[in-house]
Amino acid sequence: MKLPISEAEAQVMEVLWQRAPQATDEIAAALAGQQDWQLATIKTLLNRLLNKGAIAADKDGRRYLYRPLLAREDWVGSQSIGLLDRLFGGQLAPLVAQFSSQRKLSAADRAALQKLLAESGDE
Repeated sequence: MKLPISEAEAQVMEVLWQRAPQATDEIAAALAGQQDWQLATIKTLLNRLLNKGAIAADKDGRRYLYRPLLAREDWVGSQSIGLLDRLFGGQLAPLVAQFSSQRKLSAADRAALQKLLAESGDE
């Protein structure tokens, strides 16, 4: 499922992926250490996510409880593919080369990459 989730919306989604369902005030409390957003901003972000079909809202008395419909794994996967396509023409090797030129790959990183290659049968 490919949904255009903004950076701000992704922060709300992270809160819901960690624990759901949650009410608006609970989401605001979870974000308080990261963002200085007013409650109205969080409500706007929740409405955007509702309209995109990324979350659902269930009535609980006088409030709504929000829960994710979009799985974090699906979102991360689509973000990863989008990044790979946009920046590296869909090719993985230039991404790894760029990363390793900026940050030294540890022995554990190299071993994990070798294991992935061996498991994919492309070694």
